[in-house]
Amino acid sequence: MSKNDSISMSVIRRLPRYYRFLSELDEQKVERISSTKLAQIMNVTASQVRQDFNCFGGFGQQGYGYSVSQLRREIQNILGLNNNYKAILVGVGNFGTAIAKHLDFHKLGFSLIGGFETDRSKVGESLGSITVRDEAELESFCRENHVDAAFLCIPKQNAENMLERLYQLGIRCFWNFSHYDITSKYSDTVVENVHLSDTLMTLCYRIRQHEEDE
Repeated sequence: MSKNDSISMSVIRRLPRYYRFLSELDEQKVERISSTKLAQIMNVTASQVRQDFNCFGGFGQQGYGYSVSQLRREIQNILGLNNNYKAILVGVGNFGTAIAKHLDFHKLGFSLIGGFETDRSKVGESLGSITVRDEAELESFCRENHVDAAFLCIPKQNAENMLERLYQLGIRCFWNFSHYDITSKYSDTVVENVHLSDTLMTLCYRIRQHEEDE
């Protein structure tokens, strides 16, 4: 087991928040920050901040705190945001189109190089820096471009067949909006599942709890 394998997912999932807040502070020309102040921004304890960073070697100086720009770069490197992994978008409906148009993938570690759709009326459309392609071109495109990851914005009922095609092409990394359980069939994949409905149900619960507490 490598050192990184022992780091909990709760720590890893806090890293993007650290990076986002530090980027905002860097833009504001803030030069340094204490663990206490960063903890307040993150809504965690100062001890938690120090423990999180100690998982990666620790970056602060006693009596100084953290250099905002340096800490931001360290987290950027840990997250691999400079790697520009090649990604394709599968499913260019309203949701897929919104993702392609409104996310700056280059700042998030990826280079979006292709989009694929079964709806022939969308084929040929420009979507930011990419052109929407017919899904029939998927295999040839992926073999030519050595794709690292696929973003799945397709219905659950269409996901199984698509996953089989992508897996056969050697793609093992997925940003999954389809609600299909990829890892149950392909245990060697790296998957980030996104369930927007789960977050909305959580909000519903919290509103109900807030009302009961009043």
